[in-house]
Amino acid sequence: MKYAWIDKHVARWPVGAMCQTLEVSPSGLRAWRGGGKRCRARLNDTQLLVLIRAIHAQFEGVYGSPRMHEELRDRGHRVGKTRVERLMREHGIRARHKRRWKATTDSKHDLPVGSNLVARDFSPREPNRVWGADITYIATDEGWLYLAIVLDFFNREIVGWALKDRLTADLATDALTMGWFRRRPAAGLIHHSDRGVQYASQAFQAKLADYGMRCSMSRKGNCWDNAPTESFFNSLKNERIHGSRYRRRADAKCSITVFAATRGWDRSLQSATCRTGCRSRARRLRRHSLEGVKRREAHREKPGCCTHCSSLIFVCLIRLMNQRDRDSCYPSGCRVRCL
Repeated sequence: MKYAWIDKHVARWPVGAMCQTLEVSPSGLRAWRGGGKRCRARLNDTQLLVLIRAIHAQFEGVYGSPRMHEELRDRGHRVGKTRVERLMREHGIRARHKRRWKATTDSKHDLPVGSNLVARDFSPREPNRVWGADITYIATDEGWLYLAIVLDFFNREIVGWALKDRLTADLATDALTMGWFRRRPAAGLIHHSDRGVQYASQAFQAKLADYGMRCSMSRKGNCWDNAPTESFFNSLKNERIHGSRYRRRADAKCSITVFAATRGWDRSLQSATCRTGCRSRARRLRRHSLEGVKRREAHREKPGCCTHCSSLIFVCLIRLMNQRDRDSCYPSGCRVRCL
C-alpha cells in the first residue's frame, strides 16, 4: 500500500521525502515497480573477504583487484570495484610480482638481421597476418629451462611453442614449425622477433623461406618493438612461474604447456565484445587446467601416478587445441582482437 501511494503521488512530492516519511527504501520501490521483491542476498565484508581469499588461492595468487572483481561478477555477486580494491588492500591480498632476470637475447653476432616491418602496429585486421616470437627462461632444481613461443598478434593466441634445456636455434625452429602445422597460414605472413642469434641463424631463416614468411626484427635493445610477446611472458611469470618451485624440468614443462595451450581462450576474457558463452567456457577450461596441474603435483611422489596424470593432461590438451583450431569452436562474433 505504501509503494502504491508513493507511485500515485510521485508527481506531487519528491520520492526520497515520501520514502523517508513512510519508512520505506527507494530500492524497495524500484523492486515493487518491477513486479518482484527486493533482493537482500548481499554479501557483507566478512563474507566477501572469505570469497576473495578462496578465489585468490584457487588461481594461485595471480588475480589483482580488476580480475578479482570480474571473477566475482561472473559468479553472480554484485559488488563494486572500489569495495573489492579496499578489502584486498586492507588485508594485504595482492597479485604476484616479478623476480630475478636472465638474459636470453644474444644480438652480438655477424649474421644478417631483418628490418622492422611491424613498426609497433600490433593490431592486424585478420588472424595469421603477423606473428610475434620470443624466448624466455624458467628456473628449476635441475637447471634452466628455455621456452620459445609464437604468438598471433590478432588475438594474442599462442599458436606454437617449444621447451628445451638448451638455448639453441632448434628451440625457435620447433616453435615455428608447431605454429605452421596448426594454422597453415598463407604466404606473406610477417614473422616478428628480436635480433637474437637463434632467429638470425641460417637454419631459422631457411625455415621462414620454406613457409613463405617475411622476416621482421625489432631494433637493437628495444623490447617495446615486440611488446605483445613481452606482455605474455610477464603474465606467464606472474601467474604460473613466480611463487612455484619446480624440482624437475618435466614438472615445469607440464605446467607451462597447460598455460600456453589455454592462454588463447583466457585472453578472450579481457575483450568486452566476447559473448558470455565463450567467456564462461574459457573460465571453465582455465579452472580445469589448474586443477589438473594441482592433482599432478599432489600425487607425483606416488609410483606411476605422475606419468598417468601427465598423460591425461596432455591428451586433454591435444583434444582441446584441435577443437579450438576449428572454426566451429568460435561462436559468431567471438573471434575478436584482445587488446
